[in-house]
Amino acid sequence: MEIRHLRSFLAVAEHLHFGRAAQEIHLSQPALSVQIRALEDAIRTPLFVRNRRRTLLTPAGELLREDARDILARVEVAGLRAQRADRGHVGIIRIGIISTAAALLLPPVLLRFRQLYPEVVFDLENILTAKQITHLQERRLDIGFVRMPIVADGIDLTLIHEEPFILIVPASHPLAKKAHLRLKDLEGADMVLYTRNKAPSFRDQIVGMLDRAHIKPNIIQEAGEMYTLVSLVAAGLGISILPKSVELYRIPGVVIRALPSRLPHAQIALAAHRDNSSPFVRTFIELAKSIHGRVNRRG
Repeated sequence: MEIRHLRSFLAVAEHLHFGRAAQEIHLSQPALSVQIRALEDAIRTPLFVRNRRRTLLTPAGELLREDARDILARVEVAGLRAQRADRGHVGIIRIGIISTAAALLLPPVLLRFRQLYPEVVFDLENILTAKQITHLQERRLDIGFVRMPIVADGIDLTLIHEEPFILIVPASHPLAKKAHLRLKDLEGADMVLYTRNKAPSFRDQIVGMLDRAHIKPNIIQEAGEMYTLVSLVAAGLGISILPKSVELYRIPGVVIRALPSRLPHAQIALAAHRDNSSPFVRTFIELAKSIHGRVNRRG
């Protein structure tokens, strides 16, 4: 049974007239008759009763007419979905996100993408940078919102967000009363820092800033979540250096102080496997760039 035979059959079944059906599908009447006979031979069942005066459907033809309508409609939809998929309009995108991306970067991109391509389904996973890179390399994710800096084999990075680092201190801490801070003011203070195995380069960036100021951090606790670190500071365990976007958490008992502007900034990039040719991924990245600009600067 061929799709072209079903189309020919349905044209005749709708018109109950071979001549008019042939005109509709742009076939000669003899060619149309050949296709109907081929279909009847394929299913070993007569579909029409024909005489000089009229053409009628057999009971088998009546049933096939309903099925043919459904089959051809589904074929049409399948073709349209394939075309839209090639343009990045339908499918599934598996996205890894970190807390800052979930709060600031992802929502406007997701909203705009759904407006443009409502058939796309997003599989979102809150996952830390180091594991995102592994999942991208293993093709378990399509896109990741990751903390920079990163060097990873086979991964392309598109920088979309940049913000200054800030110092967060307990409200009762002596540094909370200083309006203008220098890094050397942090000497000897207890610190809670982002754990290295969750985002190695990001942690190294913070420690590197302290090292260049000749400060050996007194690290008393580590954590792999920004919210946890802010909570530890609020509890009075120590001070921390974090991206400015942690202000969004608004946890009582914490005071935020600016750090010198010459210091490096925290950065977030979109990461994707270099060999991922999915139009969904390309479209998402381009849309994110158009919304946030090449680099979205905060602070």
